[in-house]
Amino acid sequence: MCTSRFLGSPPPLIASATFRTAPAALTVAAAGVIAGVLPIASPPRLTAQQAAATGVVLDSAFLAGYRWRNLGPDRGGRSIAVSGVVGRPDEAYFGATGGGLWKTVDSGENWGPVTDFQITSASVGAVAVSETNPDLVFIGTGETCIRGNIMPGDGVYRSTDAGEEWEHVGFSESHGISKIRIHPTDPDIVYVASFGKYSAPSEERGVFKSTDGGETWSRILFRNDETGAIDIVLDRNDPDVLYASLWQAYRKEYQMSSGGPGSGMFKSTDGGATWSEITRNPGMPQEGPVGRIGLAVSSANSNRVYSLFEHEEGGLFRSDDAGATWELVNDNRAIRQRAFYYTHVFADHQDEDVVYMQNTALFRSSDGGETYETLNNGTHGDFHDFWIDPDDPAHLVVGNDGGGAVSTTTGDRWTDQEFSTAQFYHAVTTAHVPFHVCGSQQDNSSI
Repeated sequence: MCTSRFLGSPPPLIASATFRTAPAALTVAAAGVIAGVLPIASPPRLTAQQAAATGVVLDSAFLAGYRWRNLGPDRGGRSIAVSGVVGRPDEAYFGATGGGLWKTVDSGENWGPVTDFQITSASVGAVAVSETNPDLVFIGTGETCIRGNIMPGDGVYRSTDAGEEWEHVGFSESHGISKIRIHPTDPDIVYVASFGKYSAPSEERGVFKSTDGGETWSRILFRNDETGAIDIVLDRNDPDVLYASLWQAYRKEYQMSSGGPGSGMFKSTDGGATWSEITRNPGMPQEGPVGRIGLAVSSANSNRVYSLFEHEEGGLFRSDDAGATWELVNDNRAIRQRAFYYTHVFADHQDEDVVYMQNTALFRSSDGGETYETLNNGTHGDFHDFWIDPDDPAHLVVGNDGGGAVSTTTGDRWTDQEFSTAQFYHAVTTAHVPFHVCGSQQDNSSI
């Protein structure tokens, strides 16, 4: 059902967007709105060919009267990146796949965009905030949940004033940045997991490290030009201990593939200088292709590591000896379906047996992953990122297909997702006076 929204009383426009000459109050409706937001401040310009096709006479003074305006609706679209801020519990960020980075300073009750007109790609797929310097924020652009319609990015940006201003700091050749991690005590040490290009061989793949706050980068883990990095986690008790996963995957116009000989999981105990592969360690599947892998290590017990593993015999694996051996604790399809799009796992900081998994629903386990409960509780479905406050395990930030949301009650209640980051597949106007605007939103309804 298409519900109408009345937008004043301009002259009628037909759905094909043909222009009719009218007094200066003429309003133009454009199809193909992205994210439900029309952010361009400068007036549109018609080429001579467009003018001939529409019958509009080009007049600079006439065209100067055109201005973009946001028609809404105020409901969120897909987010695959969130972060809270240690020491500032009222602040949080979420990255919109089509609307830049958004920030709240009142625990998720209100959000506002902070990257408009400052970054090239509108798709933010990774965000990290320094624990020791909460004004230091890194974002990675592009999507690495490689569904059929995704927006590429142009690398990594850095802010040193909590999101007021942004500068580009590399990875312009990567379509998607999977994860960014900042050292918990040294903000100059930053790690980036780069997927690379979606559909072609790419050298800007793998795990990268900076020791000067993002000024320069060195690649520290790389398999080949067809395998990107998809996840990286640090042991907060010993930040030189890292776990990372590589993913051989591609998305083309007509085909996608998740998994191959390049995929695997790795461990470093020296800050990424050297790595050992732990993909086939005892307890893990010993044969067959491996796909996407999500990783988590518990701050409550550094020996407790979780791996959500895409494989024919995959599921949630648990290690109690820091990745040396593993046990399959849950192979339920609910936590591993459509693995290329999900496969996200997060460990609580204060209880080693509490682990969260994300798929079409948000799952929480309090027995090391053997059983779980759902924590949707009114927020949108299809979950892609998560943040747990190290100081307060009830304080959570989640990213899903409705945007970002905050809970201070361990997911019993989530804040509303009322911000204009909706992604519209198309938009049309009608000949009504006032005219109606209709569109269909990604993972939502027609409106």
